[in-house]
This record gives sequence, C-alpha cells and structure tokens, in this order.
Amino acid sequence: MGDLLLGATAQGLAGAWFIHGQRDSPPPGSWGREDPAHPVLAEAARQLGEYFAGRRQRFELPLDLSAGTPFQQDVWRALLGIGSGDSATYTEVAARIGRPAAVRAVGTAVGANPLIAIVPCHRVLGSTGALTGFGGGLGRKAALLQLEGWRIDGAEAGTPDATLRRLRARRAADELFD
Repeated sequence: MGDLLLGATAQGLAGAWFIHGQRDSPPPGSWGREDPAHPVLAEAARQLGEYFAGRRQRFELPLDLSAGTPFQQDVWRALLGIGSGDSATYTEVAARIGRPAAVRAVGTAVGANPLIAIVPCHRVLGSTGALTGFGGGLGRKAALLQLEGWRIDGAEAGTPDATLRRLRARRAADELFD
C-alpha cells in the first residue's frame, strides 16, 4: 500500500498518512524533525507493522485528535468504536454522535481523518454497502478491508460500485461449527 508518514505531539499520535497518493497529507516541507526513537512513533510503527501482517485488529496508542474541530473529533471518536470486521454507514455514524441530520458533514469529517487505518475511516461505507471516498484512494480502502477479512463483491476492488460481503470469511467458518 505504500509507506506511511507518522506524526506525534506530546499528547499522542496525531497523524498517519500515506506518503504517496494521500489526499490532505502534510506537504514534505512541513514534516518537522525525524525522530524514529520517539516512543509514540516507535510504538505506532510497531503496531502498524503487526496490523499489516494480520496480527493486530485494534490499536492501543495515545491519540491527539486536537487538529480537528470539536465536530470532527466527535466523528473520529465514533469511528474508533467500529471494530475490525465491522462497518458502519455515514448515517449510522451521524446517529452515533447524536447528529442524525448531519450525514454530509459526517462524510466530510470522515474524509478529514488524519489517522489512516488507526482511526478506521475505511470501515465507513455508503448506505448500500458501496465503497465510497477514502483519502488514500479506493484501492487502499479495499485493501485495508480485505486485510481485515472482508470479501469485495461486484466490480474491481477500489471502484465505487464494489460492495462488501458483510460476513467475514473467518466468521463464516466459525459459525458453521457453533
């Protein structure tokens, strides 16, 4: 999927962006100083490595969401409640934050998420289950979902008319023996 740029503040991890092909990533001149020994960055890199290797489903990191507006922060915190293997629609996220009429604003806030994969905006789908916008591109959204066990049906993964099969393959096998 490509290399990630991680950013942290004294409060916690503040950003995780794909270096290439990521919408709204900070420009290279603004990245600040490189510190691979920074404890939050080192732990985030370790946990992301486990996630991409299929050995981690949930991140346990201090997060700094303060770059967002209070509304964006509410949306991002709601996204943290969508577990691996689950999904939510924009309408469901709007309801979770107590703003059921704010579906479009929720979509904008989801799109502004600075913590790709860690704050799981890739788990938010259109009302029909269709893959919808993703700051890292629809191909990466599909790849993240497939990494979590989803099966993409319909058109090629990464196109808006692709949809997800709600039942994870591993869960389907488990349910056969319950």
